[in-house]
Amino acid sequence: MRFDMMHPRDQIVSFMKRIYGYGMTTTSGGNLSIMDENGDIWITPGSVDKGSLRPDDIVRVTPDGTVHGRRKPSSEFPFHQAIYRARPDVHAVVHGHPPALVSFSIVRRIPDTRILPKSRQICGEVGFAPYAVPGSEELGKNISETFEKGHDTVLLENHGIACSGKTLHQAFQRFETLDFCARLIIQSRQLGSPQVLSQEQLNFIKGDSHLLPEIDIEKRSGRELELRKELVKFIHRAYQQMLITSTEGTFSARISDDEFLITPYGLDRYELDPSDFVLIRNLKRERGKVPSRSVLLHQEIYRRQPEINAVVIAHPTNVMAFGISGVHFDTRTIPESYLFLRDIPSVPYGTQYKEREWVAGKISPESPLMIIENDALITSGKSLLQAFDLLEVAEYSAKSVVFAQHLGEVKKISDEQAQQLEDAFWS
Repeated sequence: MRFDMMHPRDQIVSFMKRIYGYGMTTTSGGNLSIMDENGDIWITPGSVDKGSLRPDDIVRVTPDGTVHGRRKPSSEFPFHQAIYRARPDVHAVVHGHPPALVSFSIVRRIPDTRILPKSRQICGEVGFAPYAVPGSEELGKNISETFEKGHDTVLLENHGIACSGKTLHQAFQRFETLDFCARLIIQSRQLGSPQVLSQEQLNFIKGDSHLLPEIDIEKRSGRELELRKELVKFIHRAYQQMLITSTEGTFSARISDDEFLITPYGLDRYELDPSDFVLIRNLKRERGKVPSRSVLLHQEIYRRQPEINAVVIAHPTNVMAFGISGVHFDTRTIPESYLFLRDIPSVPYGTQYKEREWVAGKISPESPLMIIENDALITSGKSLLQAFDLLEVAEYSAKSVVFAQHLGEVKKISDEQAQQLEDAFWS
């Protein structure tokens, strides 16, 4: 979807739908705004159900303060206006109250975005604005002064979060990404201490998928077209279940021995449609499209593992709580977990790029998952359904273990019981 071709009213409604649906704000909370090329500010109204917001609810405020629309602007309009005055480069603001970020705001701590490489890149250095009464000029001053220091993402003391961007899409991605970091840190602290990446690791360049040679695709098989639809179905489901974010998550599916489809680089996962996926044939990319930077890893897995027909790289919060805490994810909790997931190896950050062939050899039908520390979970399968199922089972199992930390000591299946399962189902 071309957001730049959408009217500000439609953009605001579209993103509020995502924020509300994701549980990052309430019926009455949160507000979004866009400043257009005329200097008009389009903003969500006050006292209107965010779960049923419509384009004609959105309010326009002109530079002279005149309000246009059938409703009143949000009570937080003053701080949106103050941000635009302080930062001429900003043209959109997102404000909300995601529980995880509110938790950080009420203990006066900032989520450390160095736990994941792309999070730091998207959010930058997070600022912190002192408390003031919501809707007050003082709050607008506190927030705008923090943005004026160069921060694009600002935590509001005992309040929530405000994110800015050149577009509403960019502001939303910062909002979503910081919320993901906050949830991940909270979950990982149930297990141990979150480990952050060094500056050298953050600077590590993952790959130049845009440099792959291009190829013209003249004919498309029925299998390719069907897989495109299937990829969209599962990647949208993964987004809805918070297993990936709009900026992270790669799905691929094998078409034949020398070709597969893969997620494009840099496109919003929530908005992907079948035509967006990139066809790779003999390590050449479909003309005019850029595949995920992990394309070479997918290619190597398919080359080495003829029984694998789908690979998923995702960022489920509870699995990655193990991935950033350095605690081993022991799957011997319930029979389903052990039988489906087996023993999941965990490898250092960057291994999938620096030792691609080794990783591709390690992932197999007998060992279909791998955790990349401070990065992602890799799952694989004979089909997209199987690879996605493993992703779900891994997250549900990890979530059970994380929750169990509040109840008492985790009792795992014994070696003898594990052997009984292996004899019954794997023999």
